[in-house]
Order: sequence, then structure tokens, then C-alpha cells
Amino acid sequence: MKSTRIVAALALALATAAAGSVQARELKSIGITVGSLGNPYFVTMAKGAEARAKAINPGVKVTAVSADYDLNKQFTQIDNFISAGVDLILLNAADPKAIEPAVKKAQKAGIAVVAVDVVAAGADATVQTDNVAAGKLACKYIVDKLGAKGGNVIIQNGPQVSAVIDRVNGCKAELAKAPSLKVLSDDQDGKGSREGGMNVAQGHLTRFPKVDAIFTINDPQAIGTDLAAKQLGRKGIVITSVDGAPDIEVALKGNTQVEASASQDPWAQAQRAVEIGADLLNGKKPPETVIQLAPQLITRDNVAGYKGWASR
Repeated sequence: MKSTRIVAALALALATAAAGSVQARELKSIGITVGSLGNPYFVTMAKGAEARAKAINPGVKVTAVSADYDLNKQFTQIDNFISAGVDLILLNAADPKAIEPAVKKAQKAGIAVVAVDVVAAGADATVQTDNVAAGKLACKYIVDKLGAKGGNVIIQNGPQVSAVIDRVNGCKAELAKAPSLKVLSDDQDGKGSREGGMNVAQGHLTRFPKVDAIFTINDPQAIGTDLAAKQLGRKGIVITSVDGAPDIEVALKGNTQVEASASQDPWAQAQRAVEIGADLLNGKKPPETVIQLAPQLITRDNVAGYKGWASR
């Protein structure tokens, strides 16, 4: 009996020591790879991650790089993070499925991987906006505005990551509730950028003589679309989007045809992702592997009270 107690005590001591060693793992280095650092959304995300990481450990090293929606480039970036010995990778996947081998390789090296904004196969956790809801909010605005009288709508698509796919699906679901609205196009890629949005809009507005509304998958594309409409002298177009970026705040307050944006919070996403990553390093898993933050619709009517990214 005595020997049994001794064995049990030793087992408990070893377990406690093991737990203590896990808890002692410090967050020293983070690697962040995102779609494009030319997009203020991802710049804000990187800054949010760095702010939270430094609150956890003032000496933490944070490296943010732009994958430019190039899967091969992102594979190389993750390899570089592994070689650098980072503790945590925040991953905005260029391809949510094809990125899995890189995720597994990082995890095998003892690195926690948290997906942000879009899902990534195999990641330890994902923090994102409810993008289906965001698409629904932005396109419900169009339905409310035009549904009774009808009209022609364009869905301006983007890079085929999960966030974009979900937004477009949410938009389509909402537009389907208004049979009076006709979708003229839904498959053109605005590249997630102002230039891409402008180029796609120029093509659409040249091709279609009557366009009543355009939904773009993010704010940079919305700004580009408004510029294209100005250049072509096209008026009376309701433009909506997703992000709630600083530029869209200006657009909603100014002389543009942008009328609404379903706001995300990249700062909060990144901060939550870092918190989850730090917990993972200490053996604490989140209660849910996918954390979805609720969007809110920002319009000309309520933008004055909107505490957006700029408030950070």
C-alpha cells in the first residue's frame, strides 16, 4: 500500500512538473502572413496582433509579410518562419485547402498556427468575421433600396478564399429574396484591390447600359468601383461592400455612390488570434476551433457614430 502511494505521488509530481513546463513556454516570436499589406485591412490586422503580443511579452518579435494571394510565395514564407523558430503563425491563407501541408509542417516543428480572416485546413483555430452574415447585410441594403421597383445588380467577386466565397454566397442568398432584382454578373475578380475593382467596374459599366447596384467583396474594390463610375459619368448606382475601412468612412461621408459597408474588425480578430495562440503554446485549447465575430452595417445614416479601425 505504501509503495502504491509513493508511485502515485511520483506520478502526480511528474504530471505537475510537466504542466508547469508547458505553462512556462513564452511567446517570443510571431510570424504573420496575409493576403496583401497593400490593403489597410491587413495592415490593421498586423498592428493589432503586434499590440496584443507586446502586451503579453514586451520583448516579442513580430514579423508580418504579404503573400499577395500567391500560394507558392506563402509556402516559402511559412518555411522561413519555421527556420526562424517562431512560436506562433497567424495565417491568412491564399488557398484554404492547398495550404494544409505548410500548416502541418509548422505544427510538426512545434509552432501553433491560427488562421485569421479565412479558414486554413489543419489550423489549430480560426478567428474570422461571420462573412456570410456580412454579405447578407450588405446585399439586404440593396434589396431594401431597390427591391420594390426592381433593378440590375452586379456582384463584383474577388480572390477565391473562404471569406470572399462566404460573402458572395451571403449576398446571393439575400438577393434571391427579391425576384425583381436581376444579377448581371457575379464571377469577375476585382483582386481585392482598388485598381482591380476599378478595372472590373469599367468593364461592367461599359458592357451594361443599366446598372442599379454593385456589391463588392471589400472596401478597396468599392472605392475603385466608385472611381470607375465617376470616370464614365454613370450615376444612380448603389454601391455596397464589406470591411468598414477608414477609406469607406470617408466615402460614406463624401460625394460618392458608396452607401453601405458591412464592417469587420481586423484589430479584434488579430488580438483574439494572438490570445488563442499564446494559450495553445501553454496547452490550453479554445472551447471552439472557429471563432466568428459579428459584422455591423455602416451606412451614411450611422457612420458619424461608427468607431472604426481609425479609433485604434
